[in-house]
Amino acid sequence: MPGSSPSGTPFDLPARQQEMSQIEQRMSAPNFWDDQESARKTVAQLKELKAVVAPAAELWRRVEDLQAMYELGAEAEDAGTLAEAAEEARKVAADLERLELRTMLSGPHDAESCDWAEMLLRMYLRYFERTELSAEEIDRVPGEEAGIRSVTLQVKGPYAYGYLSCERGVHRLVRISPFDAAKRRHTSFASVDVLPELDEIEIQVDWGKDVREETYRSHGAGGQHVNKVSSAVRLTHLPSGIVVQCQNERSQHQNRANARKMLQAKLYQREMAKRDAELARMYGEKGEIAFGYQIRSYVLYPYQLVRDERTDLKVPNATAVLDGDVGAFITAGLRHRLKQK
Repeated sequence: MPGSSPSGTPFDLPARQQEMSQIEQRMSAPNFWDDQESARKTVAQLKELKAVVAPAAELWRRVEDLQAMYELGAEAEDAGTLAEAAEEARKVAADLERLELRTMLSGPHDAESCDWAEMLLRMYLRYFERTELSAEEIDRVPGEEAGIRSVTLQVKGPYAYGYLSCERGVHRLVRISPFDAAKRRHTSFASVDVLPELDEIEIQVDWGKDVREETYRSHGAGGQHVNKVSSAVRLTHLPSGIVVQCQNERSQHQNRANARKMLQAKLYQREMAKRDAELARMYGEKGEIAFGYQIRSYVLYPYQLVRDERTDLKVPNATAVLDGDVGAFITAGLRHRLKQK
């Protein structure tokens, strides 16, 4: 659940590395410390850049390694390597999202947004206390001045994902800023993401019902035996239409075993592609973290009102909602989704 300000910008590793190099050059100047206040700001800027550039460079290295692993696994049709690559891909994706959240928090109102993210976290934790749901904190990135940049919770309980999936989206806060000496009204945004906990993919094949097996004579090298005996095996997975064949071995039994491994590997790849597409769809529903994309607005000034932009449900007691009384919005969101379907 990241806090964000509208001024967040996409991360560009080469540009950030160049910016870091330019700062280091300025710091090497003999008169750099003549203006100590300016120098301290520059040092802080460099520190902030390094905190993002280093993990970004490491993440890029992992992406390149992952690509190589996928290519090797696909070429060898090795289900074990593909499974290992898929697990690493999930870890890389999670680390990439955390990195993106950090880089989005580069504007002048970061403390405002991080504070709002922490308020949302408190709201959901209070809501969990009133229900059968429980939450365990998995990861947290604190804000520089206040609040949190992001936090990851593992929520357990009956229909946890079903209930909370309606909360996915951008949440907008309007209030008198506690970080503004002039006490002006500020608008802050925070994004809530909700994903199901996915089980490991297990490929189960009914070899007698779902697979058609054909044998034929091999046409490769191997002498008289290979050419005269129907040792080659072709398998067709009827539900998906996937076809694999193997004729490398002299034994029909060995070719059949290898063909089954190949088929299971292809089915595994197919299921992973479907899962990735579904996760991408769910993540894309969240929307941009900015005005106009919010699913709910929490107004604390000049009046109190919480309004859901999808269902038009309005609750005038914003304080109670932020204290965990969010159940009415979740119920309304579920009913709204059912009507749409």
